[in-house]
Amino acid sequence: MAQVTMTRTTPQTVSTFSDRRRQEALTGWAFIAPAVIILVVFLVIPMLAALYFSTTDWDGLTPLTRENAYEFIGLENYERLLTREGVRQESFFTSLKNTVYYVLGVVPTQTFLALVLAVIVNQKWLKGRGFFRTAFYFPSITSSVVISLIFMFLFTRNGIVNGALNAIFPNYQDVTWLNDANGLVHNFLGLFGITRQSVGDWASTEIASIRIWDWISGPSVTMFMIMILNTWTTIGTMMVIYLAALQNIPSQVYEAAAVDGATGLQAFRKITVPLLRPTTFFVVTIGLIGAFQVFDQIFVISNGGPADTTLTIAYLVYASGFTDSRMGLAAATAIILFVIIFVFTLIQRRFVGERGES
Repeated sequence: MAQVTMTRTTPQTVSTFSDRRRQEALTGWAFIAPAVIILVVFLVIPMLAALYFSTTDWDGLTPLTRENAYEFIGLENYERLLTREGVRQESFFTSLKNTVYYVLGVVPTQTFLALVLAVIVNQKWLKGRGFFRTAFYFPSITSSVVISLIFMFLFTRNGIVNGALNAIFPNYQDVTWLNDANGLVHNFLGLFGITRQSVGDWASTEIASIRIWDWISGPSVTMFMIMILNTWTTIGTMMVIYLAALQNIPSQVYEAAAVDGATGLQAFRKITVPLLRPTTFFVVTIGLIGAFQVFDQIFVISNGGPADTTLTIAYLVYASGFTDSRMGLAAATAIILFVIIFVFTLIQRRFVGERGES
């Protein structure tokens, strides 16, 4: 007959177990402490400071240790940007319009191209896959300032782009890519003779200090050039993310689809795209954040011009804080930008993320 050994629990063993759990907890906290400290010092505290200074009139130059360095003004900065008619409101909504056009143009394009490139460089029949992966990814790790200067050289009036278009199209007229404030939608409507004067008085009605006709202008030619630049420099990173996800899809799934008679396009639509939904959610999320925060290319190429057609919210934060010495207003603009990014992320999570989780 088998003997059952009973382990007697004593206060000493309970105390030993409790001490071990406490040591494990302390060890865990010790390991994550550096990361937590970095997040608190460089993320949480600056965000709280920005939220506080957005309710003040601090100019960013007066030392905070000086008496009466700033005055608490409540939500006045937000009122100037959102509801009070004037230059500040017009600048903010102009930057909002430009940024939204930029996001709607760049994020879907870079996501689609990144997926296509990832599928191509993942094919076993492709020779030199390592070379193409490196070539497509290289622009993503190159200095954005250097790439911006190269694009400025390419898109000058006598640059390579106009030269190539002149060679292809005999009747092509050189475009001043770097200094063209005309909106692409306006240019397209102009081909059919549709102008602000021809559509009636409604086009001159102002919403948030901006005429309706200007709201539907589309991105300017200069902004379009910057959109091309950023799409080219970001698809490499997105491609690598998609490539990692593609390599995690079991080959047996495609083999089963081939046995059932599915074509390559059908397998892509019915297998690859659905299985990549969580990855697509991640790619679109980081794409939205990066697009809404575009600054360095704007700073190098156009400084928000011409005629504020490349003025973005991130650049407006810089201009308000460091050019106009209105750091409180800049902080308020940054807080609004954070809210906008958060809302757009929730919206795209509703249409992409939940489906990926189901």
